Amino acid sequence: MTMMDYGFMKNALLAVLLITPMFAILGTMVVHKRMAYFSDALGHSALTGIAVGVLFGFRDATVSMVIFGIVFALVLNQIKFRNLLSADTVISVFASFSMAVGLAVLSKGGSFSNYSAMLVGDILSITVPEIIGLLVILVFTVIFWIFAVNSLNAISVSPVLARSRHMKVNLMENVFAVLIAVIVMLSIKWVGILLISALLILPAAASRNIAENMREYHIYALIFSVFSGVVGLISSYFANVATGPMIAVVASVIFFGTYFKGKQ
Repeated sequence: MTMMDYGFMKNALLAVLLITPMFAILGTMVVHKRMAYFSDALGHSALTGIAVGVLFGFRDATVSMVIFGIVFALVLNQIKFRNLLSADTVISVFASFSMAVGLAVLSKGGSFSNYSAMLVGDILSITVPEIIGLLVILVFTVIFWIFAVNSLNAISVSPVLARSRHMKVNLMENVFAVLIAVIVMLSIKWVGILLISALLILPAAASRNIAENMREYHIYALIFSVFSGVVGLISSYFANVATGPMIAVVASVIFFGTYFKGKQ
């Protein structure tokens, strides 16, 4: 039997082809806006989202993660809006505290082993309804990107200039943060808490190493992200290891390859 004879592999491949373009689309702006610490904080806060769900009796941890992720993203944005010189430090401390609370709650009574799979994810377990949900989110992300990319670029270059042109800077920043939070929280189940930020950042960072303009930046990021996902999935099947880490390894190799090429 070949790899594609298994239904779970077909579902995993479809999921990869939906998740990686979303990561590429958002990752380019995350890297461009120097928000790596922001996405990393969001990823680690997922544990707290799960803990909130446990405390309030949510049957599906994904619901509590998404709700908490949205609130957390908006709080992080408020910290950034205050223009604190140490905003990245404050966000890191806030994220560390949040993760510690989540770990404390989930480890009570030695039950953390029930949630340890969330650390590395399991894309092979994705179902058809979940794939359809990812498709809907991808379509929404593309629509948002088409209408918002120019505004987000202008804001990243100069928020003051953007405001002088009557752009709603804070609103756009909050909508973008919420979109990142939703995609990160929905993807963690399959990608993993420890790897979500790497998969969001690495393809875009690799693209920036060699891109000569914004168009190439977006195109290369999309290619690198999808390539990392597909090759990582296939490699994990033959190596019999977790898919998320293998995707991250491939993306890392691409990053270092483009980094040294860009230095030439």
